[in-house]
Amino acid sequence: MAAEECSKNTLDGLSVVRELLPQGIEDLVEDNTILVQRTLRSGQSVYHDGNIVLLGDVNPGSELVATGNIIVLGALRGVVHAGAAGDEKAIIIAFKLQPTQLRIADHITRAPDGEDFSSEQPEVARIKGGIVTIEAFQNSGERQRKGS
Repeated sequence: MAAEECSKNTLDGLSVVRELLPQGIEDLVEDNTILVQRTLRSGQSVYHDGNIVLLGDVNPGSELVATGNIIVLGALRGVVHAGAAGDEKAIIIAFKLQPTQLRIADHITRAPDGEDFSSEQPEVARIKGGIVTIEAFQNSGERQRKGS
């Protein structure tokens, strides 16, 4: 799937996404971000030179690749690659992080065989000390709204 197909609602959609994201990660959504409002099924892929925010699930057999950060507001069970151009500061956030393979820059990892771990809260994957780490996403507080 071409990134252009996914970005029809990019400008309006991103402002909506910024409102939906927990405080502290809304800054990850910048101008070079596409919004994908669908579930990726097996055999489908999305590639983008920038950040990707996906509202839906990434099913096994599908692939999500970005040169920047990837945020999945759903279950991530396919292949995901953030920082595809070598950016080790790229991160991956998902409500349910269970990828078949996870890559950040040149680092590759996957879930251990036979281990079925399910977190009750969103998780973030990033490079720390040269290895991929996955930890619970820590929300930095309540959202503050402008106006009344």
